[in-house]
Amino acid sequence: MAQVLEFKLPDLGEGLTEAEIVRWLVEVGDVVAIDQPVVEVETAKAMVEVPCPYGGVVTARFGEEGTELPVGAPLLTVAVGAPEGSSGSGEDSGSDPESTGGSGNVLVGYGTGAPAARRRRIRPDRLDRAVTEAPVSGAPVVEAPVVEAPRVEAPVVKVLVAEASVSEGPVPVVSPLVRRLARQHDIDLRRLAGSGPDGLILRADVDRAIRTAEETATATARVAQAPVQAQVPAAAPNGVATAVDAERIPLRGVRGAVADKLSRSRTEIPDATCWVDADATELMAVRAAMNAATGPSAGPKVSVLALLARICTAALARFPELNSTVDTEAREIVRLSGVHLGFAAQTERGLVVPVVRDAHTRNAESIGAEIARLTELARTGKLSPAQLTGGTFTLNNYGVFGVDGSTPIINHPEAAMLGVGRIMPKPWVHRGELAVRQVVQLSLTFDHRVCDGGTAGGFLRYVADCVEQPAVLLRTV
Repeated sequence: MAQVLEFKLPDLGEGLTEAEIVRWLVEVGDVVAIDQPVVEVETAKAMVEVPCPYGGVVTARFGEEGTELPVGAPLLTVAVGAPEGSSGSGEDSGSDPESTGGSGNVLVGYGTGAPAARRRRIRPDRLDRAVTEAPVSGAPVVEAPVVEAPRVEAPVVKVLVAEASVSEGPVPVVSPLVRRLARQHDIDLRRLAGSGPDGLILRADVDRAIRTAEETATATARVAQAPVQAQVPAAAPNGVATAVDAERIPLRGVRGAVADKLSRSRTEIPDATCWVDADATELMAVRAAMNAATGPSAGPKVSVLALLARICTAALARFPELNSTVDTEAREIVRLSGVHLGFAAQTERGLVVPVVRDAHTRNAESIGAEIARLTELARTGKLSPAQLTGGTFTLNNYGVFGVDGSTPIINHPEAAMLGVGRIMPKPWVHRGELAVRQVVQLSLTFDHRVCDGGTAGGFLRYVADCVEQPAVLLRTV
């Protein structure tokens, strides 16, 4: 006899309280092994594959793809132990002694090393037996995604399945929830083609039929109401007339985290910005010389961003006020001994800020290699939450977007951010004569609580001097 265990969304660390389901890696009826990844979720910081600590048959999933769940909410239920009639097959991972318990692990890479089971479905008759005869341990036994489903005792499930089978006839449906949902929406199950094993009708099949019916009804209603809508524009909550078909985009995931952090920064930090134009011709020449000296087979080239990052670490050593944070409760400025340098990276998931740890101990080549590594992880969505937190100062190269200047918003709870515009040829007075030079605009936004304009101006001027004359940096190392 199988025991149904409920697996809840685990605490993914770094203070995260919810995650969005991006992609299910298993279906209802699949056999899973201990620590096998079952779902891919997106937090406010990274994409994470979540492994299940139980081995057995998946009997229910909770939440459609795109649903946001809080930590501790049910993810899925697993029937642990071999269903009746499946022993001796040699294939059912539920017969493994380890499958009767869980590893207790929640993140990929921290498993027990149990081999991943082949994705396999239990026949509908066996799944029916496993679901209807297993004692329910605090979780609804349903096959379709439901976030907050009513809790049903096992004997009631048996009766519902039996009554549904008698009243509805030989329809390939296991879950009583599917039958009830179909009745509520007047869906004839005999007209549906099941997508489950052996034609089993799943919750997704009924949901698809419901959406089709609703879309048809909505389209008909829009055609009937089109003349009225064209004459009477809808009003937004603030009373401003807007388009009838305005799109609403939820602020969640990375976009929601960015919105919350920027809003908090603007609310809590009294920021100010200063900027200066600098002649970057010599810096570009030094970069070209460094890359030429290493040769074509020496690995990645040193980037301009890496050189600017190295300049920032030297500037923070001279002006440590900007490598700090403010403890508002204690009313204290906390100066940090190490520099963990964040850099803004634009990805398909949105803006993220990976962090180069201990940047003050690295040279330009080491910083450049770490920036390249973290950038690749950001583009593939594989950055961990730890790689996106703990920064003490941020470097933002918005010049890659073809703009000259900006007023950066401080990455809370840091105290400053340096913005870098595009480097481009401009007229410039060089050694008393007008010449065409490579010019860049540098912007520093700083928390006015940690320092005054003199310190911020001194920091920015030092950075500009190093950009114009890289030898200045060598004199201070």
